[in-house]
Amino acid sequence: MDTVINTLTPVTGRIHSIETCGTVDGPGIRFVIFTQGCPLRCLYCHNPDCRDPHDGKAVTVEELMSEVRKYKPYLRKGGVTITGGEPLMQPHFVAEILRRCHELGLHTALDTSGFVELEAAKSVLEHTDLVLLDIKSFLPDLYREVTHVPLEPTLIFARHLAQINKPTWIRFVLVPGLTDPEENVKGLAQFVATLSNVERVEVLPFHKMGEYKWQQLGLPYLLKDVEPPSPEQVAKVVQIFRDQGLKAS
Repeated sequence: MDTVINTLTPVTGRIHSIETCGTVDGPGIRFVIFTQGCPLRCLYCHNPDCRDPHDGKAVTVEELMSEVRKYKPYLRKGGVTITGGEPLMQPHFVAEILRRCHELGLHTALDTSGFVELEAAKSVLEHTDLVLLDIKSFLPDLYREVTHVPLEPTLIFARHLAQINKPTWIRFVLVPGLTDPEENVKGLAQFVATLSNVERVEVLPFHKMGEYKWQQLGLPYLLKDVEPPSPEQVAKVVQIFRDQGLKAS
């Protein structure tokens, strides 16, 4: 049963920014909303300015939807993606945006780490067509090193997505010398292979395009000496996922 949301009082949340013609956060051309606030502290985060839930800009759902409607003709084979930060830190706000997008006949996608109390996420998932689930690593100690939070909530979330048969793309960021141990990658591939709802796996090469933001915020960037993976390194990891019968690229 769909969640009933009181539409008499404007629903307000905090966002960092929007991207009107995104092409990497789901199928087709996407209107991408970057929410503010994230409980993870990923070493390779390229949006550290999204971390603080009190920063960003306060907006109403209607203000966002007025922008979405302007771009609707371009989104017919795409849709709207909500990313962050971590969108599930603002479940009521995000659920209402996605519900309104469905009213417009638009495809919806949620880009999340899955680090959330499951009950808080259920109202959002009711209005989500596709989940882009970022699993940062599979070895628990390594996951905590990368993110500074425990792995288990993300695994619980991933299993729930499979139970409700929610279409999901898995994302994994390949960082040489950090997330690339074969045991880590194989463990993740074997876990993902147990999830019947996963449509594809995206291996994302580490990059340092957000390093300047760390400098601006006065934060120590521990990966400054790490280079992006070579095409051969990426291909090796992609093959590990494919060996488990997964569609990976």
